Amino acid sequence: MEQNTVKISNVIIWTTIYFGIILFYTFLDITVWRKAFPNYSEWINIIVIMICTFGFICLLKSKYKINILSNVTLMGILLAVFCAVLFFLLLDKCLDPIFESVFPQSEQDYQETIQNLIKSPITSLLHVCIIAPIIEETLMRGFALEGLKNTYGAIEALLLSTLFFALLHFNMVQTLSAFVCGIILGLLYIKTNSILCCIIAHCGYNLISYFTMIYPYINE
Repeated sequence: MEQNTVKISNVIIWTTIYFGIILFYTFLDITVWRKAFPNYSEWINIIVIMICTFGFICLLKSKYKINILSNVTLMGILLAVFCAVLFFLLLDKCLDPIFESVFPQSEQDYQETIQNLIKSPITSLLHVCIIAPIIEETLMRGFALEGLKNTYGAIEALLLSTLFFALLHFNMVQTLSAFVCGIILGLLYIKTNSILCCIIAHCGYNLISYFTMIYPYINE
C-alpha cells in the first residue's frame, strides 16, 4: 500500500481548514440557532457538527489514504483502554491541578465549561466524547503523524503532530494537557499503527473525565 507523505505546510493547511470549520459551526450556533430555535438549538448544532465532521473526514480521505478501521488488534484495544485510564490519573489527578494553579484564568474558564456541559449534557457528551476524538485522531494521528513520519521520521513527526494537536485547544491548561496527551497518543499510534485504537483511548479518557466533572454537580 502506498504511504502518505506530507509536509508541515500540508498539516498547517488542513489544521487551518478544521479550525475554520469549528469557527463556522460555532458562528451558526451563536448567531442563528440560539436565536431562531432556542428550544432546539443544541440538537441542531450537534447535527451540524456531525455533518461538518463527516464532510471534513471524507474530504481528507479523498486526498490521502486513511483507513480508520485498519490494524485493530486485541492488544491495541487493551493498550488504548490503558492509555485512557493513564490520561485520567496523570492529567486530571496530577498535572491539571498544577497547571490550573499557574494559570488561574484557565481555571475560571474551566468552571464555565463545566456549567455549559451541565446545561446540555447529552449533546455535550456526543461532541466532547465521540465526535471530537474521531476527527482529531483522524487528522492528527492518521494524517499528520503518519504523513510526517514518512517524510521526516518518527520523532520529528511525533513532536510536530503533538504541537498541532495542542494548539487546537485554546485554554492554556488544556493546551499543556493536550501536549502530554498528544505525545502518548502518538506513541500509541506508532506502536499499533491504528487510528481506531487512538480514537478509543481519546474517547475513553474524555468519557472518564466528562463524568467525573459533571457528576458532583448533577447530584447537588
